[in-house]
Amino acid sequence: ADLVTDMVGEFPELQGIMGRYYALHDGESPVVADSIAQHYQPRFAGDKLPDSLVALSVALADKMETLAGLFCIGQQPSGDKDPFALRRHALGVVRMLIEKKLPINIFDLIGGACALIPTGAIDQSWQRGEEQKGFQSVELMGYIFDRLRGYLRELGYSVIEVESIISKRPKVLVEVTRLLDAVREFQKLPESASLATANKRISNIMKKAEGRFENADAKVLVEPAERALFDAVQSVRPVFDNFYVAANYTGALKSLATLKAPVDAFFDTVMVNAEDAKLRENRLALLTDLHNLMNKVADLSKLAA
Repeated sequence: ADLVTDMVGEFPELQGIMGRYYALHDGESPVVADSIAQHYQPRFAGDKLPDSLVALSVALADKMETLAGLFCIGQQPSGDKDPFALRRHALGVVRMLIEKKLPINIFDLIGGACALIPTGAIDQSWQRGEEQKGFQSVELMGYIFDRLRGYLRELGYSVIEVESIISKRPKVLVEVTRLLDAVREFQKLPESASLATANKRISNIMKKAEGRFENADAKVLVEPAERALFDAVQSVRPVFDNFYVAANYTGALKSLATLKAPVDAFFDTVMVNAEDAKLRENRLALLTDLHNLMNKVADLSKLAA
C-alpha cells in the first residue's frame, strides 16, 4: 500500500519503511508491520537480512516470485544488463538460506515458484507452457548456483573447493559451508591427494564403461588386492555412514584415509578391464561402490591436481 502514496512516490527509498508506519497506524501487529519493512532486505550486498521468520518468508517469496516470473517470460540477465536486479534477488535468496540457517530444499523452492507462474504469461513462442516452465526452472537453478559460487568465493573458499561441492548440486544450501569446511580439512590429510587422484581415475574409467555396475560380489574376487579393497570398503562404509548421518562431514571424509593403501595396491596390481566379462563387470562394480562412497560428501575428483 505504501508504494501508491505520494510519500513513497517522492522518496522511493522509503518503500517498506512508510509501509511499516502505515501498518502500525492501522493497528496491524508489530510482526506484520516489521515484515512489510524488512521484506525488501537485503537491498544491496552486505545489507542486513530480515529478522523474523515471517519477514524471511515474505522476503523469500517476493524474491523467488520475481526471479521465477522473469525467467519464465525470457527476461534473464544477459552480460552486464540486469534491469530488474535479478542478481541481487538471487544473492539475497542465497544469503537468507545460508546465514539464517533455513533447512529449505532449493529445488523445491525453485520448482514451487515456477509452478505458480500462469501458463498464459509464458513466452508464446513455446507451444507448451509447462515445457517452458521446466526449462526455465533449470536455467534459474543454474543462475542461483552461479550466485552461490560467487558468495562462497567471497567467504574465502577456493574455486576447487567450491566446485567439489557445487558440482554435487546440494539441495539444502545451509549445509554447504559445513561441507566446504570438511573438504578443507580433508585436504590437510597426507592421503588426500592420492585418494583424489584415484577418484578422478575411477571417474574416467566409469565414463568409458558401458552399462551400470554396483554391489560387487565378493565371491567373484580373485586377486588379493581386489579382495583387500573390497574388505576395506566394507569396513569403512559403516564408519563413514555414522559420521554422515550425524552431519559430521569432516569425520566422514577423514574416515576415507584408511582406503589409500588398498586403493593404491588395487591400481598397481589389478587389471580392471579383464577379458573375462564377469570378472571385468565385478571389478567395475567394486570401483562404482568405492566411487559412490568417496563422492557422497563432495566430488573428490575435483581436488585432484
